[in-house]
Amino acid sequence: MDEQDVRDRAEAVCAALVAGDVDGAIEAFSDELRRNLGEVLALFPLPATDATIESVERGGSGFTVVLRLVSETDEVTLQTRWKERDGRATLIEVSHLSSTERVSEDDGAGADGAEDESGTATAG
Repeated sequence: MDEQDVRDRAEAVCAALVAGDVDGAIEAFSDELRRNLGEVLALFPLPATDATIESVERGGSGFTVVLRLVSETDEVTLQTRWKERDGRATLIEVSHLSSTERVSEDDGAGADGAEDESGTATAG
């Protein structure tokens, strides 16, 4: 597993979330994350209108990927950890880095407040 494998898999998760294909996104999750699916999905602002990769870094035996997900009401930055499982890059941990409430464009553009460290879902 190299950086491009992880980036490709993370991009597929982002594309699936924006397309509303939660099942497609879950395909990248480890078995442990799938067993705690409600807790994990609660970290994602759904339905997502935009999803991008902010960074990919090698760390220890895996990679850390920072994702920015946007919905109509929230903008969330998530830190994800990826490891090789069964020959594929697999998402093993998700945690919030930040969350910002978005104001509807009809109500005036801008964002209100932010909260940090609002949740983590982990699998080994």
